[in-house]
Amino acid sequence: MSSGLEIRELECFLALSEELHFGRTGARLLISQSRVSQLISALERRVGARLVERTSRRVRLTPLGEDFRTSLRPAYDALSATVEATVAAARGIEGRLRVGFQGSAADDVIRAVETFQARHPGCVTELIEIPLHDPFGALRRAEVDTAVVLLPVREPGLVLGPVFSRQRQTLAVSVRHPFAARTALHAEDLAEGPLISVEGPAPEYWRLAQAPEATPSGRPIPPGPRVRTLQEGLTLAAAGRGAMLLCHPTADFHGRRDLAFVPVSGLPDSALGLVWHREYETARTRAFSTALADAAPTGPPSSPSHPM
Repeated sequence: MSSGLEIRELECFLALSEELHFGRTGARLLISQSRVSQLISALERRVGARLVERTSRRVRLTPLGEDFRTSLRPAYDALSATVEATVAAARGIEGRLRVGFQGSAADDVIRAVETFQARHPGCVTELIEIPLHDPFGALRRAEVDTAVVLLPVREPGLVLGPVFSRQRQTLAVSVRHPFAARTALHAEDLAEGPLISVEGPAPEYWRLAQAPEATPSGRPIPPGPRVRTLQEGLTLAAAGRGAMLLCHPTADFHGRRDLAFVPVSGLPDSALGLVWHREYETARTRAFSTALADAAPTGPPSSPSHPM
């Protein structure tokens, strides 16, 4: 490394290369936007060339910046892992691990927590519910260390660990709905009524995976109400305002007398995945990932979309 090179400059550059926005980078690193600009400028002076192009409308890396990021990322990750491994070896896996979950903590997650606690009694595990409509926000804000979320996950900077609980989807409908008397449905049946969807900061590809706009054959699915929480969706389904696709563990956990839960074929299976932020990865998150992989049956790589 060049004499006097600051690790904070490298961290800032890597964060900016993912966010491509000075304000979001500052929020992610808990520093001001002007401080982000100062760190990037200082790094560019050390390098002797521009790494980032800034305009009033966009931020992007220069070709040299792209090459620098490609070379820097594995070296930075290796350095961080070495420091973390040394700390873990010196202290053991201690402290606190915050595990986020959507809707309900599945049995596999509870078993993973028990396995993790038995292996690492010096680490306290907390289970924290994260909003249905914002599956990745808590990870980006470092409010949780790792989270079990509905797939798919295609977010820059996030690492997808074990994928588990791959099962057929279930449609929640009012007990007065014509589908309530059915023992099974096909994806094409979804064209017959409104489908409740999720609104909020979740990326569009994720929201469409939870509530597709068309059947496999291309028939449009009527849009229903948009909700921000699971309980809102279940309540509207019970009131006959629409149907809601759920993963099997959620349907099992939220069984209620005013709703019927009918399995749906012809759609990709739903699946859950353990996710964490690459920048905040620790020995604790890696150890919990191992515990979850040991406690939960895993499956092959997920298909492009996984409705709830």
